[in-house]
Amino acid sequence: MVEAQNSCLLEVEDLIEYCYPESNVSCVKISHNVVAKTVLYSVLVFAMAITILGNSVVIISIMHFKQLHTPTNILVMSLALVDLLLGITVMPFSMLRTVDGCWYFGKEYCYWHSNFDFLFTGASIFHLIFIAIDRYHAVCYPLQYPTRITLPVAGLMAALSWILATVYAFSTVGTKANEANLEEYIAAMDCFGNCSFLVNIVCASISTTLFFILPICVMIGLYAQIFLVSEKHAKKMEGTKQTRADMNSNKILQKVKHEKKAAKTLGIVVGAFNLCWMPYFITSVVDPLYNFTTPDIVYDLFNWLGYINSTLNPIIYGLFYPWFRKTLYLIVTLKIFAPNSSDIKVYSV
Repeated sequence: MVEAQNSCLLEVEDLIEYCYPESNVSCVKISHNVVAKTVLYSVLVFAMAITILGNSVVIISIMHFKQLHTPTNILVMSLALVDLLLGITVMPFSMLRTVDGCWYFGKEYCYWHSNFDFLFTGASIFHLIFIAIDRYHAVCYPLQYPTRITLPVAGLMAALSWILATVYAFSTVGTKANEANLEEYIAAMDCFGNCSFLVNIVCASISTTLFFILPICVMIGLYAQIFLVSEKHAKKMEGTKQTRADMNSNKILQKVKHEKKAAKTLGIVVGAFNLCWMPYFITSVVDPLYNFTTPDIVYDLFNWLGYINSTLNPIIYGLFYPWFRKTLYLIVTLKIFAPNSSDIKVYSV
């Protein structure tokens, strides 16, 4: 009987796969059948490809075509750079960790991977706040907007987004403040091939409150004001007869309508960000309260839902921005290399 039990145990051990078979302290691989693994890799590689290629098109388009050199597009381009870098430096490594349950890239890059993850999430949030501020001024103060939000001001907003995000990431993850009071728990689960990212309740609460809930409230408040003001302008202008004396008013109305449309598109971008990252931020607060008992598959699902937000942004631009579709066509057909192609009109105001 004992020999039979020992034989069964040996068979079970033979079925277990390790991240590093030659090591006696290796983490255990996640067991997936071939079909499941193929589907997972296919979906995640597709998401990464859309993220990298789509955001590259946004960056190239705005940089190349002079008509797209607007303050709003400077912020959109900088946000696309955030998404592009996430697709290059974070998503491929997270994909292998998610599918295999193993980290093959050493402790040093595990540290930087976590920093980049926090950095790009924070940069997205700050960019979206500044985009909301830009749209608020464009719709609510259309006459003053050209002098208030200039290209240098937009550049400063983009730079501030990166600086604030860097401070946010390195003050939390860079200093390992997120791991305070979790040393025993981390030591207990540590193994060769592990790259877990844990956040204690203090850091999770501060991050979720200051860098998610508060920005959401600010952005919702600004966009609500944008649509209230634009509706007010529209109703006021509708009753005005189109006489020569009112031509200036009609011009303002067209400008407001255009800015409202742009605000609506960027409002969808903000909404997509909130929906994609909300489950992760909620879990990051709840998980420490229950001794990190959230199943890995759930945590990974919410984490990837956040990453997919970077995939959705260029798709949203493609659906709602005619200029994106036209520049994509010019890039794919290589007409972007034609003489004076930077002067091509890619949209009409």
